Amino acid sequence: MTTIDWDAAAGSFDEEPDHGLLDPVVRDAWAARLEGWLPATRGDVLDLGCGTGSLSLLAAGQGHRVTAVDRSPRMAELARAKLAGTGAEVLVGDAARPPVGERAFDVIVARHVVWLLPDPAAALAHWFRLLRPGGRLVLIEGVWGGAGLPAERVTALLAAHTERVHHEDLAGDARLWGREVDDERYALVARAEPPHRHTEVVDVHLILRRGPDVLLARRAGTGYADGLLHLPSGHAEDGEDVREAMLREAAEEIGVVLDPEEVRVALVMQHRGPGGGARMGWFFLAEYDEGRPPRNAEPEKCSELDWFPLDALPDDMVAYCRAGLDGYRSGEHFLMHWHEDGDPVAHRPDGPRRVVLLPSATERTGQIHHIELWVPELAAAERSWGWLLERLGHLPYQRWAHGRSWRRGESYVVVEQSPDLTAGHHDRRRPGLNHLAFHVADRAALDSLAAEAPSYGWRLLYPDRHPYAGGEGHRAACLEDAAGYEVELVVESMSMPSP
Repeated sequence: MTTIDWDAAAGSFDEEPDHGLLDPVVRDAWAARLEGWLPATRGDVLDLGCGTGSLSLLAAGQGHRVTAVDRSPRMAELARAKLAGTGAEVLVGDAARPPVGERAFDVIVARHVVWLLPDPAAALAHWFRLLRPGGRLVLIEGVWGGAGLPAERVTALLAAHTERVHHEDLAGDARLWGREVDDERYALVARAEPPHRHTEVVDVHLILRRGPDVLLARRAGTGYADGLLHLPSGHAEDGEDVREAMLREAAEEIGVVLDPEEVRVALVMQHRGPGGGARMGWFFLAEYDEGRPPRNAEPEKCSELDWFPLDALPDDMVAYCRAGLDGYRSGEHFLMHWHEDGDPVAHRPDGPRRVVLLPSATERTGQIHHIELWVPELAAAERSWGWLLERLGHLPYQRWAHGRSWRRGESYVVVEQSPDLTAGHHDRRRPGLNHLAFHVADRAALDSLAAEAPSYGWRLLYPDRHPYAGGEGHRAACLEDAAGYEVELVVESMSMPSP
């Protein structure tokens, strides 16, 4: 705070061009600025640290009801003389706590005042209480020869009271000062609207894969969803990015120390629990390393840690987690999962689906929309193709009298028993479809699918050459169903398969 004898300074105060506004060019420049800062309709304006009342006179001239306050009796006396006949009221008092009682104002103006206050934060808090909802606080400040307050400092003080702060640079307008200036001069216009920006908790979830299996933990003693299975997960803390949070949670919950390069983003989901608020969930993928086996590092929060097949997940899971894993399996990357208030926290296989898919902004032209297979017997095809597609991460999509479909991402596969079918068996060696080929995660998943396939109506082709029927270095399983359709399940293709 700077101590100035304002009574002694009052006699010469108006000699400064921006104080007295005696020059018509300077006066018009301030009048134009003030017109932009004040409401278009008549309002109540409180001018704090009014000096000799030059800004108050402009505000009154623009039709506003003005109350002016200055701690210097001599300044107030000069202001009353200047404002005579305008209806303005001039009071003697401290700008930090103006003597206006319980009155409320549409605008509070303070020019070159905040930098002089012993406690600017307390003064600003009080001024906001004097404003009507939606009112404006106009602060004109600067830095002169090392004195004053920079704009970033005052903006930071305002952040506790509002999110709407408009900054205007005044140094570049020489008309305001009657000369060129090279220091910092500015106006901040803040609206009396308390911060209400929407905020959400950020969750992180680890999809730790061991071949076809995924690691799940059974919650216990947390007070939320206890007894249900969930991925290793937690909340991002202040100052953490989501990847840092995931690495920390993995170490804290399952004792696995991961490098940043080992985790990949699988899915982002906005979720709302029943009766709760929204949160943002980031699902990360990492691969199991036998040299770093997971363990239950938080037994007070977890009663079980075990591996479960990703394509046959248990039902006793947190619905939020299950929706994320189903989305991951089907190739989705962005989801919303919005519970209604009466929904259970637990996954219900027969319950309503709350997942909304959010397609990513990729170029669709040229991508496969769907593949449709006509089959001689829908029930048999539903059993064989349904098992296979769901094991590969496709989700049931459409169902009608003569057909079924399964979707992954933005593409889907249809099997239909059409009444227009002209033959009862598919011959892949004739012109037309020879086979469909699907990626498989690894050799263990391939072997598991090949072993289970006969139970669902598939037979292994070329068993003497399995899993290299397509050629050296091309690991795959070739299956054929009862209708003659072939699928190829490919682990990797280091070379083109033989025709």
